[in-house]
Amino acid sequence: MNATSIPEQDRQIAEVMSQERSRLSNFIRKRVPNKADVEDLVQEVFCELVEAQRLLMPIDYVTGWLFRVARNRITDFFRKKRPLNFSELTVADEEGGPLLLEELLPSPEAGPDAIYFRRELLNELEAALRTLPQEQREIFVAHELEGRSFEELSEETGQNINTLLARKRYAVLRLRQRLQSVHDECMRK
Repeated sequence: MNATSIPEQDRQIAEVMSQERSRLSNFIRKRVPNKADVEDLVQEVFCELVEAQRLLMPIDYVTGWLFRVARNRITDFFRKKRPLNFSELTVADEEGGPLLLEELLPSPEAGPDAIYFRRELLNELEAALRTLPQEQREIFVAHELEGRSFEELSEETGQNINTLLARKRYAVLRLRQRLQSVHDECMRK
């Protein structure tokens, strides 16, 4: 797309949107399972195209540019959705119930990239859990993966709730540090 008048730019943009919307949506849908998120990302890509045109940025190969922007938006999307730590994830889902590990992983229906990413995360989580000190691992698994309350665990072990909270906090910090590089590597692929 070259520098042209605003009405001509609008016509060119509308033409590109008409021609590329379906392919772009399919490309994003293979990587992002939620339909509403897919549509939002498509709109973001087209908004960026409009902005680039208004700023007179030269775009020689529009289709390639759109898909590069889409890949970047998908990466940004998953980074924004990344939780700060595991304990924040167990607070509640949309219905107020506990959020399960399964809900945090990419859906296997989202395509080969999601299946690969899911498998890598599960393998790394398992390996990372094995490196934790036993007391930290036990509290993390009991609370995060089995959904048991700190009160219940305190009664069962005879440990103070604050001690259990501290152990879990250290486990979360170690796991987050170890899994961050795996997450970043998968997102680059």
